[in-house]
Formats: sequence, C-alpha cells, structure tokens
Amino acid sequence: MTFRPLARLAPLAFAIRTFLASGSALAAPDAKLLAAAQQAQPALVETLRGLVSIESGSGDVAGLAKIADVLDQRLKALGFTTRRHKSPVGAQADTVVGTLAGTGTRRIMLQGHMDTVYREGVLKEQPIRLDGNKLYGPGIADDKGGIAVVLHALQILRDAGWRDYASLTVLFNPDEEVGSRGSGELIASLAGEQDFVLSCEPTAAKEVAKTEALLLGAAGTATATLEVKGRAAHAGAAPELGRNAILEIAHQMLATRDLQKEIPGVTLNWTNVISNKATNQIPELATAIGDVRITTPGAEQKLDAALRAKVAETRLIPDTQTTATLVVGRPAFLAGPRGRALGERAQAIYRELDRDLALVPMTGGATDAAFAARPGKAVVLESFGLAGFGYHARDEYVELDSIVPRLYLMTRLLQEIAK
Repeated sequence: MTFRPLARLAPLAFAIRTFLASGSALAAPDAKLLAAAQQAQPALVETLRGLVSIESGSGDVAGLAKIADVLDQRLKALGFTTRRHKSPVGAQADTVVGTLAGTGTRRIMLQGHMDTVYREGVLKEQPIRLDGNKLYGPGIADDKGGIAVVLHALQILRDAGWRDYASLTVLFNPDEEVGSRGSGELIASLAGEQDFVLSCEPTAAKEVAKTEALLLGAAGTATATLEVKGRAAHAGAAPELGRNAILEIAHQMLATRDLQKEIPGVTLNWTNVISNKATNQIPELATAIGDVRITTPGAEQKLDAALRAKVAETRLIPDTQTTATLVVGRPAFLAGPRGRALGERAQAIYRELDRDLALVPMTGGATDAAFAARPGKAVVLESFGLAGFGYHARDEYVELDSIVPRLYLMTRLLQEIAK
C-alpha cells in the first residue's frame, strides 16, 4: 500500500462526501451518453462473440495467451500503455495491465478476469447462440461480459474526449476461477494506489433476481484439511491389526461439522475425502478437504483454533493420529460505508433510466474485489458486468437488454467519481 499523509487524504474524503451527497439531485439521463451506449450495443455483442470464441479455461495456457493478446491490443487501441505480468503459480499465464494518464486528480482502476471454468473443447457442445434476449456461450457472463463493458465504456468516453482523471488502470487477470493465486497480490498492490476500483463480475439475470444489482460484500475463502494416519492391514486375514483411517476421518468430520455454529461469520462444509484405492486393505491414510467461507474478518482464525482443539480431544480409533490445517485463499470483501455510498450513487444513475438497482449486502461467492479492498485505500464496488446466469454450468448466457444500462452506468459513474 502506498503511504499517503493525512493532509493529502483530507481533500479526497471531502470530495467523496460532496459528490455522494449530490446523488438525489439527478433526474434526467445524459442524452449523449445514453445515445452512445445505444449505438455501442451491436459492437459490444460482436466483442462478446469474439471473446467467447476463444476458449480460456483457467488451465488452458494457449487459450489464455490468445485472449491476453487480443485484450492487450484492444487496450493499446484505446490509448493505454500495456504491460504483462506472468503469474508465479498456476498456469503461468499473463495478467494484462493497461494504464492511461489524464488531466484530472482521481486514480481509477477497472478489473475483470479472462479465465473461465470450462474445459477445452466445450464450444463444440455449447456453441455461441442467440435466443431472443439471451446470448449463450461458455464464460459469456462470467466474466467476458464484464470485460466487454470495460472496453466499450472506455471507447465511449474516449470518443467523448473525456480525460478528467489522473490515471486509469485496467487489469485483466487469468486465474480468478482458481483463487487468483498468481494475481491477487498484484491486484492488491495496484488497488493500493487507487481512489476507486470498479470490479466487473456479472449481475444476476431478471429470471433469477427482480432487479440488476451491485455487490457490497462477498465471502472470503479458505480450505480446511484433516489428515488421519492409521495402520494398514489385510482386510480379510487380519483386519484387527489395522487402524482404519477412513473410519477415523469420518468420525472427525462428524465431530467438527457443527463448529461453525459457535463462530459467527464462517461456514465449513466437508466436500471431499481421499484414501487408498485398494479394496482388500485396511486404509492407513485418509484426507478430508473442507470448503470454508468467511464473511467476518478474523472468523477464520477462530475456526482454525476450534478445529485443532476438537481433533486433539476427539478420537474413535485407537493409535490413529489426526492433524488439522486451515489455509486462507481470498479475504472477505466488505465494501463498507464508502462503498455503500458509492452504490447509492449508482442507484441514482440507474433511476435516470427509470430502472431499479439493488445493493446486495453479501454473497457466498468469492471475488477479486476482496484483494482490491484489502489495502483499505480505494472505494471498491463489485458487479458492473452484464446481467446473466448459468455461471459455471451449462448454457451460460447474458441478457442483451442489460448492455445499454450497464454501459450508461459505467460511463456516468466514471465521470462522476473523477470530479
């Protein structure tokens, strides 16, 4: 995080309060921005088709390189200076970062992710297709729709001659779907230099939620692991000589499953068990993996301590040893009062279009907005992408009638927060 003296922070705080307080005065839409958003819709649809046609699963190094090249060139065409950051872990793919200097005083970052959860070859089974208001394709909502909003909102503002910012930073990372292990620290570092960060995950489709939304909170993630060491033996000739690690780990999972009830702000669900494959052997080793979600900072530490204490005092099979570990992935995302105030400002912009916009306080999913919010400097808000659904499933889609309002929201809000 870049250190900034209080004397420099005071004017920014005053400016934020002033512009947020002015939200109720807005009524009529900006006719030029609205017309530009309407005119941009066909081009944005073509951008979507192009991005989705590049398969870019989190482990697909070739696909991620191809989409990174495309986005690198798109940012350069918008006037950005680009650089590539190789991920130190995972698929060793690039994070694309673009920067652009302006004439204003605010530092703003937009972010989205290039990777999807889909395996190579999925487009043969789930091709891009249009059905009424829905455009289908693997990864089209999560998060290629968000990337398209970024690119076309910036094009609209560039065409309008807007330069009222100190700097614009755009970040597209290749590993969000696998925890951003290679890009999370880069996101946090860059966000620590910003005044505002707008993250572009999708919002839910109308058939799932009544209104489009922005997200104020998302759970952090962690992985809990139980490891049991027992003793192998012949399952038929001498089972009594063994110490069954599977039975012991089942006992430990049952003993620890309700720990979360005693710790507000955290959930634990055991989701996988691994042991030996032999069917005629008393198993010597067993490992259980648990999914942990954190909505209150610090709750994971309490769960870790409770988990270790419980396995130390609980044993079903004599002469077995159980160890417990908890490894934190993403932190929790909490937009806080400043983020909520910015969300309320976005609601006022949506009302210019006579549309409602919800502010969702918390979701169980995880987001890279958490890394952006971790330094504590920037005002961070999530879900500026297109409306859609079917994420991580079959027949993922976006709603085409969300394109114009989302472009309008992004361009209007960027102009407002830069003042």
